[in-house]
Amino acid sequence: MEPAVIKNLRPDLIVIHHTATENSVDLSEYRALDLSRRIQSFHMEKRGWADTGQQFTISRGGYVMEGRNRTLGALRARRHVIGAHTAGHNDHSVGIECEGTYVDTLPTTPLWRSLVRLCAHLCNMYRLNPYEAIVGHRNLNATACPGDIFYSLLPHLRREVALKFIVPLSPLMRMSAALPDLGTNALPPRHDFDHGPTQALASRRR
Repeated sequence: MEPAVIKNLRPDLIVIHHTATENSVDLSEYRALDLSRRIQSFHMEKRGWADTGQQFTISRGGYVMEGRNRTLGALRARRHVIGAHTAGHNDHSVGIECEGTYVDTLPTTPLWRSLVRLCAHLCNMYRLNPYEAIVGHRNLNATACPGDIFYSLLPHLRREVALKFIVPLSPLMRMSAALPDLGTNALPPRHDFDHGPTQALASRRR
């Protein structure tokens, strides 16, 4: 496994994904660790990547796990590890994989609570406005990810994260950025952990 590339900058987007796997009722730590290992194996062996594509994975039991290596160290230093989770935006976005498929199903309470805490921590560390920074994969690529239900919850996620801010947001900062929904009529995943395009020949800042 190659050491991840760290850039001396703060990312400006947090991209929410789902894993497009079964909605397991096993909420144990063992299940979470097994999921993380399976994602890593798929990305490295099937995709040929240097490591897991996303920076973080959250299990349905609410366990938060580091994905791409060196992510936690980079976060503490307020820097950015380059991932492979969102085509054209990997150089400036943090990817969070949420275990499950959320086309017509709500995420579990433990997963949701952990996602709120993680997003709040990222926003506070990187000084991001959650109303602008938190987006769905389908806002950036033509994919159904993170599923219709999860995508519909993103406004709630932004509000809950904003409530956990160390410094309260001004009224002008509480306006969500208008982003396109590119997931309309998107094809379903072909197999586990395949929720849409993940790499591009050239990455660009928006």
